[in-house]
Amino acid sequence: MSSLEVGIVGLPNVGKSTLFNAITKAGAEAANYPFCTIEPNVGVVEVPDARLEVLRAMNNSKRVLPATMRFVDIAGLVKGASTGEGLGNKFLAHIREVDAVAQVVRCFQDENITHVEGNLDPLRDIEIINTELCLADIEGVEKRIERLHKMIKAGDKKAAQEKEVLEKIAKQLGEAIPVRRMGLSDEELETISVLNLLTNKPSIFIANVSEEEVANPYDNEYVQKVQEYAASENAQVVCISAKLEAEIAELEGEEAEEFLQAAGLEESGLARLIKASYKLLGLTTFLTAGEQEVRAWTIKIGTKAPQAAGRIHSDIERGFIRAEIVSYDDLIACGSQNAAKEKGLVRLEGKEYIMKDGDVTHFRFNV
Repeated sequence: MSSLEVGIVGLPNVGKSTLFNAITKAGAEAANYPFCTIEPNVGVVEVPDARLEVLRAMNNSKRVLPATMRFVDIAGLVKGASTGEGLGNKFLAHIREVDAVAQVVRCFQDENITHVEGNLDPLRDIEIINTELCLADIEGVEKRIERLHKMIKAGDKKAAQEKEVLEKIAKQLGEAIPVRRMGLSDEELETISVLNLLTNKPSIFIANVSEEEVANPYDNEYVQKVQEYAASENAQVVCISAKLEAEIAELEGEEAEEFLQAAGLEESGLARLIKASYKLLGLTTFLTAGEQEVRAWTIKIGTKAPQAAGRIHSDIERGFIRAEIVSYDDLIACGSQNAAKEKGLVRLEGKEYIMKDGDVTHFRFNV
């Protein structure tokens, strides 16, 4: 898979662009008025992984290449977006391209930052976004149903079955129920996969809290409401202070670490968001290490060795012979690849081997 892409969405003035700036240091404009973000800003961030520097020192590698994630800051949504209100369909088209949606929900009070709806109510904000995405999905579903009518008249039996599934989905979308909350069967989900529906994308909720609350956000009544809602669809909530993240983004190395500790945090909001995104999408990492480079590769959990090899190059997958693998923990305990080999901890795995997180791997292949 290529770089994981997460769309950051939310109503105007919830702290979306401030958060985006902080986690990507991309300098997207953040202002106190709606539609400040028109074209989506895209930022590529490195996935934090302390193992890479350890492997670099062990192998005296020339460079380190971490896995990356792409964050897309998409225009603030308002009521009526699905019918063209505000930036409307332009906004919605951008979401269709991402792997997952991170919805920023404002959970802090600040008289100096106006709320587009006039007052603070995170559940209402979530419902506004859900409703607009559902309405946009209905449009796509109805267009498909129209095409199916013609196919049914031509005697296509599969089209009739698909139409039945889509009509059931359209009815629930009309009640502002996102696809991911419909409890659809695997077969039904397969039927609609080509439509790339917005409300079927995996979602995370980012509760944007004040700097004072970020170390212990769960006493915040607004956060509690977001958690209850997220639990109803098995979604995760990551509590972040966008303002604090913006301050951390200005610091480097030890300064950033000290700042986090002073705020009562073990790691940045970005690190927690990346971990949540990996968990949401069922992703894991294998590693390659040598004199030229140390590199992290993102794969789906359950990926077999030849397909993991294909992440590096299609020729390696095509000519796969076997994978030479040692777990990162075993390698570090032994101190070197040779020592790990002497202890019998370097294994030769075949085509059916399922890759594990932290597998330090060398692929043998012949093309």
